[in-house]
Amino acid sequence: MLLIKELRDNRESVKERLWKRAFRNTELIDEIIDLDEKRRSIKAELDDLLNKTKTRSKEIGNLYKGGQREEAEQMKAEMASLKEQVRLREDEHRKLEVKIEEILVRIPNLPHESVPAGSSDADNVVVKEGGTMPSLPEGAQTHWELAAKYDLIRFEAGTKITGSGFPVFSGMGARLQRALVNFFLDRATRAGYHEFSPPLLVNKDSAFATGQLPDKDGQMYYINEDDLYLIPTAEVPLTNLFRDKLLKEEDLPQKLVGYTPCFRREAGSYGKDVRGLNRLHQFDKVEIVQIAHPEKSYEILDQMIDHVESLLLELELPYRLLRLCGGDLGFTSALTFDFEVYSAAQQKWLEVSSVSNFESFQANRLKLRFKDKDGKNRLLHTLNGSALAFPRIIAALLENKQTKDGIEMPAVLRPYLGFDKIA
Repeated sequence: MLLIKELRDNRESVKERLWKRAFRNTELIDEIIDLDEKRRSIKAELDDLLNKTKTRSKEIGNLYKGGQREEAEQMKAEMASLKEQVRLREDEHRKLEVKIEEILVRIPNLPHESVPAGSSDADNVVVKEGGTMPSLPEGAQTHWELAAKYDLIRFEAGTKITGSGFPVFSGMGARLQRALVNFFLDRATRAGYHEFSPPLLVNKDSAFATGQLPDKDGQMYYINEDDLYLIPTAEVPLTNLFRDKLLKEEDLPQKLVGYTPCFRREAGSYGKDVRGLNRLHQFDKVEIVQIAHPEKSYEILDQMIDHVESLLLELELPYRLLRLCGGDLGFTSALTFDFEVYSAAQQKWLEVSSVSNFESFQANRLKLRFKDKDGKNRLLHTLNGSALAFPRIIAALLENKQTKDGIEMPAVLRPYLGFDKIA
């Protein structure tokens, strides 16, 4: 959530930056500032009334002590009117605060100055490519055809049990997924991340704190009876470990990693782009999160990007790194880089990781601060990244590593798998 002070101090600049990310309702900025002016005026009146009330109370006490009961009772009667004015101003102030927040939570984060202009993913900028493109054998198959051939994933069984987008992994397919869990977690802990196994359900306060609510309300699975949400990513519970925290500067950064299933309704998804593992309602992912000093968060963002890149290099997958344009940024992000791997049989790029710096946007909602060297409480910066999401990694591994005799596994996974090839 943006700071009102920033809106007041940089009204036109804020509007320009929001326009860059294709947010057109910039009149909301003016509305918030106008409401905040009223709130500040009422707060000044309220403070004045409270001071008067405090002064009058002392005067009444002194009158009673001095035996001037009649004068005290008269002043006490006058106090009733003063207290009513206080009550009315408090009510006005509270309503304005609620109204301001209702509007403020609808405004996305401001994009970083390096975010390119653009309205859709077509305007994202490729900043780097790596890995080697595979040379597939004649008659190469897609991952869903290979999954059926080797009984790795049973899509129809998942549809029967639950519905479309809930696959069942089988045999070597299940072992491949388990190997990726351990590989990603081992690499993260080796890089200094502290491992957590968080809950898969969160309350509204948690979903609001990381920006899923109200922005992505319709995209999350909701359990009405318990007023809980299934997590869309481990980012939500991991980041909320620090809600309402005041950290010491010397304890920064905080590095967290967690493996969880993720649940996304993905309403309206259909067609060839969602076939097989391309888009699921339930999938597994290892997520890395950092809580950082605001002056070091972009250096840390680069480190997180390097970490994800190292995983793709070890998996021997061709990849590219994209800087997302303003129109493709997530609601809470100031700057996001996406990693995509090439799916050779489908001849398309598949997103497997987003690495983002939210700056203080989430921290403001989380009330997550640190005490700096001058003793001042300041908002921290939060970052997160997929390291990595499994479905499309598995799709790319199956397609890119296929040979006439089976599917070769990357050397780094073989100790985790217990086999070299799916055949």
